[in-house]
Amino acid sequence: MNYDEQMNMNNVEFGNMPPQAFLLGLLSAFDNRYQAAADAFFKEITWKQFFAVICINLCKEPPTLNELSDVMGSSHQNVKQILLKLEKKGFVELVTDEKDRRKQRIHVTDACRDFLEKNDNNGQQSQYIIGRIFDGVDEASLNATIQTVMKMERNLSAL
Repeated sequence: MNYDEQMNMNNVEFGNMPPQAFLLGLLSAFDNRYQAAADAFFKEITWKQFFAVICINLCKEPPTLNELSDVMGSSHQNVKQILLKLEKKGFVELVTDEKDRRKQRIHVTDACRDFLEKNDNNGQQSQYIIGRIFDGVDEASLNATIQTVMKMERNLSAL
């Protein structure tokens, strides 16, 4: 089934809807479809759990819950639930910070690193999937989209 059939575009009308509202709806629908596809890809963890691991690995040092919540753009409560599930699976450890004993730092485990290596073949699978998602999207369109979403993010933060 192609995208137009999946979206049933014959029944969707842009009509009088402002393009901004249509774009927000489109982004939300894409997020839902992407999450469902990504959840089906990995058997051991969900997309949100995988995204948390990616965000942990993006940090220069093991992050705190607050730092990870900021990076993920999610509430502390949601991130805490994700971390508890990852901890139960042996993918992360919460370790007391050496400098400030009130803080806990999130560390990925060897089991998590093994999972990443086993399931991503040094980024080949990710690159294949990303390539398929962005097939036919030229660099100018991609950069314009990045700039637009970044501006939307700044505006959202200012609300």
